[in-house]
Amino acid sequence: MVSQKGSRMEIRKATMDDLEELMGIYAHARKFMAEHGNAGQWKDGYPSAKRISQDITEGKSHVCMDKGHIAAVFYFAKEEDPTYAVIEDGAWKDPSPYAVVHRIASAEGSKGAATFSLNWAYTKAGHLRIDTHERNIPMQSLLKKLGFVHCGTIYLADGRPRLGFEKVSAAKATQGRIE
Repeated sequence: MVSQKGSRMEIRKATMDDLEELMGIYAHARKFMAEHGNAGQWKDGYPSAKRISQDITEGKSHVCMDKGHIAAVFYFAKEEDPTYAVIEDGAWKDPSPYAVVHRIASAEGSKGAATFSLNWAYTKAGHLRIDTHERNIPMQSLLKKLGFVHCGTIYLADGRPRLGFEKVSAAKATQGRIE
């Protein structure tokens, strides 16, 4: 587990033993989004247990632990996302290698777990990209609060549009690589 100095939260890789709890967190996230005007982002049970199982197997699903309980779940990988290759109505700020966060969701009642998770991911990469639905105002607000910049519109593999956000450190921008 990795924690940030002075924090009670820690990040660890998710395991198959976490799957049922993670699916409950995603169900809560779908409900929260629907209640806040964003019923279309994760419809039809997305993400599926099969998708999350694959993320876990690949070592890319992470959980934010708070006092021994899962407070958030997210996908994190130092990889290029093919849906980020083309961006419209703007441009990425930095062409250097980056990491991605996808499928981030907080457990019901958790406070600060998404912020902690995104800050953790950023410290691991120094260059992070993420996307969200145009109606996901809470996520857009969080990203902007954490220093992410809206760069334009990307399109998922099925053609649905998403707002692309990026955060890059000056050091990574000059290095042009992720260690």
